[in-house]
Amino acid sequence: MSVKIIVDSTSDLIESVKEQVEVVPLTVRFGEEEFIDGVTIDHKMFYEKLIESDVIPTTSQATPSSFVPYFDKVNQSGDSAVVITLSSKLSGTYQSAVIAAEDYDNIFVVDSASVAIGSGILVELAVKMANDGFTAEEIVEKLKKEKNNVIIVAMLDTLEYLKKGGRISAAVAFAGGVLNIKPVVCVDKGEIKMLGKARGSKQGNNLLVQEIEKAGGVDFGKPVLLGYTGLSDALLKKYVEDSKELWSHAKAELNCAVIGSTIGTHVGPGAVAVAFFKKN
Repeated sequence: MSVKIIVDSTSDLIESVKEQVEVVPLTVRFGEEEFIDGVTIDHKMFYEKLIESDVIPTTSQATPSSFVPYFDKVNQSGDSAVVITLSSKLSGTYQSAVIAAEDYDNIFVVDSASVAIGSGILVELAVKMANDGFTAEEIVEKLKKEKNNVIIVAMLDTLEYLKKGGRISAAVAFAGGVLNIKPVVCVDKGEIKMLGKARGSKQGNNLLVQEIEKAGGVDFGKPVLLGYTGLSDALLKKYVEDSKELWSHAKAELNCAVIGSTIGTHVGPGAVAVAFFKKN
């Protein structure tokens, strides 16, 4: 009997990890147009539409019934599964998975308390443990402990999408644009919070590095994932170059992923982000 890992489509994963998990899609809506995340709309198409559209897209949670086919498949094969969802503070998807799992004694649901590349590194850890032969219960116990060590910080390229989403005023967004303000944000206990503001990307990169150091530094013995929003990874490459001293301790090549719609909607294109486990 093996342990399967099931995730929702808000987890941003590297390809080698994505190939080893089952993905339950959420839906993305632009006005009257509805798409199935990762099925009828990919990240590239999402950002093209985000840039072109005046409408702020919305995402709908996965329903309990959307998990059932995946759980039935696990049941029929005699396996068990660990389900990892985005933060329950950002979506009802976790609760949907819990409701669907009530009819199964071999399905275990974990609230990642994160999203995007933050939940992505938790999924990567779970996949490694499953491949190493750990039981579902052992994986769940480890994830519930380690999710408290997940740090995700990001630098935004624009305030425009925070304005569109009603999170800041038009006046603040305008002033930020004139002053070339680059906000640095984090996901704290499942919620997006502002950490600080920098003048220009160089100061923003420095602020990102400071926040990583403030968290106690990166545990390079566990998964690390860099991410970016939009259609180009140029700003991410610049960030890595500007902060190469920080990454000099990495034991392997740094992995990166495009950040999907759940975070992309709020921060817009041009954001760069880092997800890692802090040192204990």
